[in-house]
Amino acid sequence: MARDVKQVWIRRLIRIGISATLLLVFALHVQGVRQYELIDRIESYLYDARVRLTMPNTVDDRIVIVDIDEASLSVLGQWPWSRQTLARIVDSLFDEYFVHILAFDVLYAEAEETSGERVLNELAATPLGDLPEFQAEYQRLQTALDTDTQFAESFIARDVVPGFVFKDFLAADEPEATGALPPPLFSEDAIAGLTVPFVSARGYVGNLGLLQENAETGGFFDSPLIDDDGVFRRAPLVQRYRGDLYPALSLAVARLAMGSPSVGFVFATPDPDKRSGLDLEAFRLGDQEIAVDGHAAALIPFRGRQGSFNYISARSVLDGTAPLETLEGKIALFGATAAGLLDLRSTPVGERYFGVEAHANLIAGLLDGTIKQQPSYSAGLELVVLMVLGLLTGLVLPRLGALAGFLMVLGIVGVALAGNLWMWSYLGLVVPLASTLTYTLGVGLLQINYGYFVESRSKRHLSKVFGQYVPLEIVEELEGGSAELSLEGEARDMSVLFTDVRGFTTISEALDAKELTHLMNEFLTPVTRVIHEHRGTIDKYMGDAVMAFWGAPLEDDEHARHAVLAGLALVEKTGELSEQFEARGWPPIAVGVGVASGEMNVGNMGSEFRMAYTVMGDTVNLGSRIEGLTKQYGVRLIVSDETRRRAPDLAYRELDLVRVKGKSEPVAIYEPLGSEAELGESDREAIERFGRVLVHYRAQDWNAAEKLLRKLAAQEDKLLYNIYLDRINLFRKDPPPPKWDGVFEHLTK
Repeated sequence: MARDVKQVWIRRLIRIGISATLLLVFALHVQGVRQYELIDRIESYLYDARVRLTMPNTVDDRIVIVDIDEASLSVLGQWPWSRQTLARIVDSLFDEYFVHILAFDVLYAEAEETSGERVLNELAATPLGDLPEFQAEYQRLQTALDTDTQFAESFIARDVVPGFVFKDFLAADEPEATGALPPPLFSEDAIAGLTVPFVSARGYVGNLGLLQENAETGGFFDSPLIDDDGVFRRAPLVQRYRGDLYPALSLAVARLAMGSPSVGFVFATPDPDKRSGLDLEAFRLGDQEIAVDGHAAALIPFRGRQGSFNYISARSVLDGTAPLETLEGKIALFGATAAGLLDLRSTPVGERYFGVEAHANLIAGLLDGTIKQQPSYSAGLELVVLMVLGLLTGLVLPRLGALAGFLMVLGIVGVALAGNLWMWSYLGLVVPLASTLTYTLGVGLLQINYGYFVESRSKRHLSKVFGQYVPLEIVEELEGGSAELSLEGEARDMSVLFTDVRGFTTISEALDAKELTHLMNEFLTPVTRVIHEHRGTIDKYMGDAVMAFWGAPLEDDEHARHAVLAGLALVEKTGELSEQFEARGWPPIAVGVGVASGEMNVGNMGSEFRMAYTVMGDTVNLGSRIEGLTKQYGVRLIVSDETRRRAPDLAYRELDLVRVKGKSEPVAIYEPLGSEAELGESDREAIERFGRVLVHYRAQDWNAAEKLLRKLAAQEDKLLYNIYLDRINLFRKDPPPPKWDGVFEHLTK
């Protein structure tokens, strides 16, 4: 009876552990500690689904798209059209159709040279050009043929907003700037106190200076914030270039339509020292606040699928057949839908969506104030919801049967969907949903399945015994039959690790046999756990030493990196254990770790009486020799040059070029120091200085090498520096040969 109760509690604890583990995984994702692409993709899908579900699907007649369509190209010819034609379109839109604002989603960066101008210039280059009569006529005709000026003059005293493009990347020979920019929305001095990470540009392609000078304002129409899945969901309202902030085309148009009100930023706190992206809440446009994220970008409020705004063919504007009521008093966006000119975007409401209509949606949202807000506290709210769900699924779900548990999971999903949709529709808040749904469904599936399928006694025994040597995920693959393994010997690219306790003889003499056994178990258990956590396989325990390898029985493309990280973790774990041992009255403990990578033989080897899955080869011997060098150089971890090359994202200090016992070829050895990205400035400087020491040392420039070494030794007392100082003194008395290769030969193991 007591045994049954114990089994029940064990199973309940396991199911609580399932919920807690999954909760930890999702909590790390929500807090940004560990990002999971699958959850992000689900979040994007759910966002798009909410957009499609709640969009009004109505046509906004305030904004009209003047379309460079196929019909226009068939009449007016290939794009780009002449500037005279464009001037006629502008004049017609304002004088005959009385549009309020005209914005260009196209660019006019280059001056136009007509055929008439070319002929006139050719005549001016002949003797005819010297005649006074020709000169007078030349000046008159040149003015008449200056189509850029004619086009620019059509902008005068009209609300015209030309668009331009910012560049976030510059090719080697690419000019930084082309054309002209409009005046900035905010000068560098005006935003000097802000630490907001605005989207920054490296260069731009603007319109001709004459066009921009005659325009009311201007705005960029590039889209630098495409999401990782290639979908266009948000757009920056401003971009920074050379310190100044410039508006998006949609913002410039909306502001002009609202009478050019004042603009600014709204932060969560009035404290001037807290004006960062984390504190940025909104962009102020007059009396209206536009919700933005930390980059000053707004979510685009799509009204519906493509066609949510009226399209008017540019040809009909010129021939006078466009309906007056469609254009009069409206905002006109001049853009293209013709094949070959398409500015297509993938959006939540369509994979081939016209870019000009995306701008129209954002303009409408700015005018209406319908842009949704993703609050800064959304991550905290999501974490609280996950904690509540963790308690429910960990404490309540294990007590329910399969059907009741299934209904409970469905109920949680329904409540989460309804609550989230209510906040979206009525509060205008975008609260993450993927983690909540995925966690609920995932933990529900695991819990319910565990209730039905508990591992058999034999499998539990197999996991317990076999898991002492092989990582748990490999055990699971073996049990599930998902891994195709062969025990036959084969040559494979792998990494091997040796670790040995320093001064084990002294430790063993200080303890009796029982205490020594207890100490070694307390040491080997966490060492094994560290190796398993980094997907390593224990080859064998050799008294106080451990041998492990990576890349078998399952292949591992990052075996070198995993082995080095395991070595670093072993050194750190041993330091923790040493403190614990001293607190218990045991001798302190330290290890040396060596890692080598390359080809080695792996398979089931032994005799007919006993077999072992192990590795052999020259690389294995090298790993053992390298581990032995750790105490000679005063370091805890040494790796071979091959290992360093295969794990380049880690930082290393080159120690020496050596010839170890049993090998004829020299080997460069390195000390790993951790992640390259997280390396401190002092460590980088020490690595660089010691690298210069080795250059002088191998060039037999003893004075320069000694000078640098003494500076390093004054900052940090290391055996490594003293070793090289002793070698220099020795070589001064007994110099190496002139063609010395800098290799130091170790004659012992």
